[in-house]
Amino acid sequence: MAKFRLPANSIVRKGRYYAAAGASRGGRIRRFVVYRYDAAAGGNPRTDTYEVDLDDCGPMVLDALIKIKNETDSTLAFRRSCREGICGSCSMNICGRNTLACTRAISDVRGDVRVFPLPHLPVIRDLVPDLTHFYAQYASIKPWMRTQTPPPPDRERLQSVEDRDKLDGLEECILCACCSTSCPSYWWNGDRYLGPAILLQAYRWIADSRDEAAGERLDEIEDPFKLYRCHTIMNCADACPKGLNPAKAIAEIKKLLVARRF
Repeated sequence: MAKFRLPANSIVRKGRYYAAAGASRGGRIRRFVVYRYDAAAGGNPRTDTYEVDLDDCGPMVLDALIKIKNETDSTLAFRRSCREGICGSCSMNICGRNTLACTRAISDVRGDVRVFPLPHLPVIRDLVPDLTHFYAQYASIKPWMRTQTPPPPDRERLQSVEDRDKLDGLEECILCACCSTSCPSYWWNGDRYLGPAILLQAYRWIADSRDEAAGERLDEIEDPFKLYRCHTIMNCADACPKGLNPAKAIAEIKKLLVARRF
């Protein structure tokens, strides 16, 4: 019988416990179980547990992480920027769900708040995944307007209200990678499958009436792996913190590819 075992250095160990310093025991104490790993140092990943007094903390998971870093453990590493759900920097896995730490309320979580990096990506340190490949895939779709005709001499390129409406549900993507890293097809074929985030971005330009390279864009992604590894599992739509539907955008690309054959 075949036996499958994880490498010894991949097993997550139990780490340190940090009690809430100076907090009243009558306060609203919550425990945060946080993934810790330093790729440069090697060794096993671990989970450290931090007590946080919510009476002296903001309402979001990111507020608690900032409080932990500022007051308890300055070695904790994570990304964050806007704190408004716009930049996508603080994407991580919170209690088994990919989301943004700045928009996930602590009150929405029952029990311990378990915080891990986005799944199925190399981890640089703690909650910071390596997104190099993800952004290389984004660059591969040439995410800018491609035109052949010169721009009007006296104004920008215009489009109708109806054509602009076609971009709703596409241009709001913040490239947080929550959808792609929740997709089993991307876990299995991430080296060649572009994934839901990048394909949604590709369709954003295909659907733009001002872009003149739709045919070339379709040619570039018509591939058994780049596009057709999508099996409409719908994890992407479920995970998107902006409420977008990458699976629908992928289906629209497939429809266009079929339509131009007839």
